[in-house]
Amino acid sequence: MFEFPVLVGDVGGTNARFALVAEAGAEAKILGHVQTKAFPDPSAAIRSALEKHDGPAPRSGILAVAARIDGPAVRLTNADWVIEGERIGRDFGLSRSVVVNDYVPVAAGAVDIAPTDLTPVGPRRDGGLKGDQGTRLVLGPGTGFGAAAVVPYADRLAIVSTEAGHVDFGPTDADEQAVWRHVERIEGRVTVEALLSGPGLARLYKAVHLARTGREAADAEPAKVTSTGVDGSDPYAVEAVALFAKLLGRVCGDLALTFLATGGVYIGGGIAPRILPVLEKGGFRKAFESKPPFVTQMEAIPTAVISVQDPAFSGLAALANRPEVFVYHGQVWTRE
Repeated sequence: MFEFPVLVGDVGGTNARFALVAEAGAEAKILGHVQTKAFPDPSAAIRSALEKHDGPAPRSGILAVAARIDGPAVRLTNADWVIEGERIGRDFGLSRSVVVNDYVPVAAGAVDIAPTDLTPVGPRRDGGLKGDQGTRLVLGPGTGFGAAAVVPYADRLAIVSTEAGHVDFGPTDADEQAVWRHVERIEGRVTVEALLSGPGLARLYKAVHLARTGREAADAEPAKVTSTGVDGSDPYAVEAVALFAKLLGRVCGDLALTFLATGGVYIGGGIAPRILPVLEKGGFRKAFESKPPFVTQMEAIPTAVISVQDPAFSGLAALANRPEVFVYHGQVWTRE
């Protein structure tokens, strides 16, 4: 159980966002957004956010972080912060401090997400945005690549966080093979996150440019690749973004099969909302459904982009308000 107010945070490799859930049943009220590189550690960033708050101090906390939660000290995958639930609990006088993977609250928030917070991608054969009451899958390319599943079990909902971004990834046809040979390897590997992320989009652009021209690209900044790929002003960006959408569809389909996600696939992260016109052209959904002998089953699974800003906060509030419903792995510190 959490004592209110509950401090909640969504800590990524680029940005950290903090909010307060003031009382039981309340929504999360935003305190502020900061860049992780602007502060030496999470406690300094939290203090900065709390300086703008004039209400009661938090009494417990939940932080969602972009890293695997495998010990009392968690290092962010794509930043230098080390997050320790006990230190944060003691620094702010909390009775309970919980640290979870960043896709745990996104998954929790997908359970009761409003249709107005979703943008469908592909056909809506069931007349709506959601699937059945089965497993839901939430994933997203951003600074890295996160994924989690919400699995119903009796009267509980088990959230299974994954490291799907770090599995190996390969080409499936001649066009992809022509690009793949130019893709930058990371420690000898090409992983899902190496391509389906902001840095990954830059890698795809460089590989496409080199494959088509024989020359290194002069500029592969992800935001520029995204914008010129969507507006059509750079043909190599157009190809890179289209390939990104196709590969994202393939991975979404693979994970939907892995978890039998008949409840739907929900795509978060910062990139998908920016490339919606490309996702809607059909390459994404075609790759998602192309899973013989299960094409018919895949056609029945809806896919949608989470269009609400800061989707983790609704999930963090759900974790604070409904601890009897959600089961999940995390680092838990409780004051004795």
